[in-house]
Amino acid sequence: MPASTRSRTRRTRLRVALAALATLTSAALTTLPSAAEPDTAVSGHLTGTLADGATWIADVPEQWNGTLLIFSHGFGPTVAQDAPSAAVRTQLLAQGYAMAGSSYDPHGSMWALNSAERDQFATVDAVTAKIGTPHRTLAIGQSMGGLVNAQLARDGAGRIDGALGQCGLVAGGTDLDNYQLDAEYTIARLFLPEQDVKLIHFGTSDEAAATAKKLTDAVTAAQATPQGRARVALAAAFLNLPAWSPGKAKPAPTDWAGQEAQQYDWFAQGILTFVEGGRYAIEQSAGGNNSWNKGVDYGRLLAGSEHAPQVRALYRAAGLDLRADLKSLTEGASITADPAAVRTAQRTSSAGQGLGVPLLDIHTTADNLVPVQQENRFAARVRAAGDGALLRQAFVDRQGHCAFTTAETVAALHALEHRVETGRWDDVATPAALQKSATALGLDGAAYVRYHPSRLTVGRDGRH
Repeated sequence: MPASTRSRTRRTRLRVALAALATLTSAALTTLPSAAEPDTAVSGHLTGTLADGATWIADVPEQWNGTLLIFSHGFGPTVAQDAPSAAVRTQLLAQGYAMAGSSYDPHGSMWALNSAERDQFATVDAVTAKIGTPHRTLAIGQSMGGLVNAQLARDGAGRIDGALGQCGLVAGGTDLDNYQLDAEYTIARLFLPEQDVKLIHFGTSDEAAATAKKLTDAVTAAQATPQGRARVALAAAFLNLPAWSPGKAKPAPTDWAGQEAQQYDWFAQGILTFVEGGRYAIEQSAGGNNSWNKGVDYGRLLAGSEHAPQVRALYRAAGLDLRADLKSLTEGASITADPAAVRTAQRTSSAGQGLGVPLLDIHTTADNLVPVQQENRFAARVRAAGDGALLRQAFVDRQGHCAFTTAETVAALHALEHRVETGRWDDVATPAALQKSATALGLDGAAYVRYHPSRLTVGRDGRH
């Protein structure tokens, strides 16, 4: 069936489902379960094991409001989690929500995209068998779990009713590895031209850590000179690294040196250790290297970056020839991908091919690990699939990865519930409405702002 036909069929089914849901919701509003009314009397902290060996947990309040939240955790140890934070869990339990989540891969892979979606759907079934059928099931995902969450939103019609993504890695695993490769390659070629720096095909985590140290040391040494700082800014541009770091005031729009200094802060804090560790995990999961730079025009790549004016200004101030560096990068780009690994990553570690239920994504504007520009890339793919009306995106003006307040999270969840209940977004997902809703909770503040992310700086599509 052609993609356009599948998309139309999906939207038709969605309209029917939403109409039915509106009827059910109307009835449910007058018969929400009280302490005496749930399908079962099971409450408290629950645990279990899925058929593939993955574990799950759930927390169910005594006075369950009938909504089950399935939480997809981020990259890291495969431990089941059911909320973005302890504070969010406490607040949502107090509001009557039940929460659940799985560990994903029972074999310990931190990039567990081969099984995460399956395990999350299986967790919904396992928890439902314990506590009864929810009136509504909503998915929440964070970071890598935001990618899992987008997959649940794509494939979950009839199983979930809506989804909330937080700082999601929604551009997918191949785009991630590709733009990170651009930055790693730039550092290696410009700062370590006489060394053979291993950038792909890590055999062990120790090899990945060694590369991270070598690249970080090179950046640290380069930061001591104007020429080095200009080239650090170039690598940061390819990494889509924000020019605003924790504990610092946001630099002025033309404070090029100040912007580079704060980009360097991210390098100094060890971002390349995380990058290389993630590359090793993805290669293990995909069965090889799924990134490449052969054929990439680095001049054209920089031209598409929001940081291009900064890089040009710093090169001029340092007396460096930017065109010569970009030409050298283009001529030396020879890394190719393993086609089977690219196919595996496309199948398991991508999203945006469509949506089956409403999705609200929220993202901080200065995210060092999952750049906010990923939301631009993802939205374009969702629109191309014909499902743009189901997607809303909102932004929080803050530095850091997944640095949301409890109030921001709860307000976004309530906005998603409005969309599920009414079949309309109305204005609930606008910055003003989310800010008002979050502030009214009287919790820990909010910083929703009007913002539109720039293009993700990556020179190729997620296929090869």
